[in-house]
This record gives sequence, structure tokens and C-alpha cells, in this order.
Amino acid sequence: MSHQWPEDWQQLTRGIGCEMCDSTRPESDKYGIRIRATKLTDAVLQRANIQRGYTLVIWRGRHVNEPTELSHDEASAYWEDVLIAARALIRHYRPLKMNYETLGNSLPHLHTHLIPRYPQDPAPGRPFPLLPQDGSEPLIPEEELQKDASTLRRLLGYDSTE
Repeated sequence: MSHQWPEDWQQLTRGIGCEMCDSTRPESDKYGIRIRATKLTDAVLQRANIQRGYTLVIWRGRHVNEPTELSHDEASAYWEDVLIAARALIRHYRPLKMNYETLGNSLPHLHTHLIPRYPQDPAPGRPFPLLPQDGSEPLIPEEELQKDASTLRRLLGYDSTE
């Protein structure tokens, strides 16, 4: 089985056709519900029923692939936003452990996966078996997702009507 980088990898690394750069930063989309927004990041609670509380923190400044491309001040702001989102997830979901994955292997745009780990876990003691999403994943029931998003927004002090 041979795996290859996407054909448009070089363009994506420059931000050409980057879905995260092209986003209009909606409060809700096919991927999830935004639970926090700052000038430079969005935290998005994911709809895919991969792991309850699975959230992406997405860099919304200029296109960068790696955190090393950020200035000192940008990096400080980015990681602070990641930690703020993680603290709210921990407070709400009470996981045994929180995983922080900054990958960008399928979409080279800076973002961090926050993955709560629970007693009932698909890979206890090992990295979470996170696979690229293709849209066929089962979804968290909408009522549950909305309730979690509302609680997390309150914990994060985020008013989506501002």
C-alpha cells in the first residue's frame, strides 16, 4: 500500500486552495460549531463522532504551515488560545488525559487537534487513532453537540452574537 502526498501539496503549503484560509469563519459549518474566536484563532467543536469533545484550534492569521513560522508574539497568542480551549474542554468533559496534536499532514495549515481521552478509549496508553476525515463519519447528535457547544461557549466567555 503506497501513500503519497496530495498532488497539490506545494500549492497548499503556499496557501493556494487552503480550505482553512478560504474559510469565512462561520459560527457553524459541516465540520463543527465555533466555541471561541479571537483575532488570530477559532476553536471549533467537531461534529464528527470521533471522540466527544474533539476540537480544532485553527490559526486565522496569514497562512502558515508550522508554528515555527509565527513571530514570538503570534506563537504566544496561538498557544495561549490552545490552552484556553483545552482548559474549558477539561473542565466540561473531565477526561483522564488531553491530547494536543499539531499535525497538518493532510492540510498544511497551522491547527491543533484537542482530543480528550476517557476510560472507554479506542487506544488506552497510545496515541489516539485519528484518521483524516472524509465526511462519512457518524455525527454527534445535534442536540448533544449544541448543548456541549453552549456550555463550552459559556466557560470560554464567548458570545457568538458579538
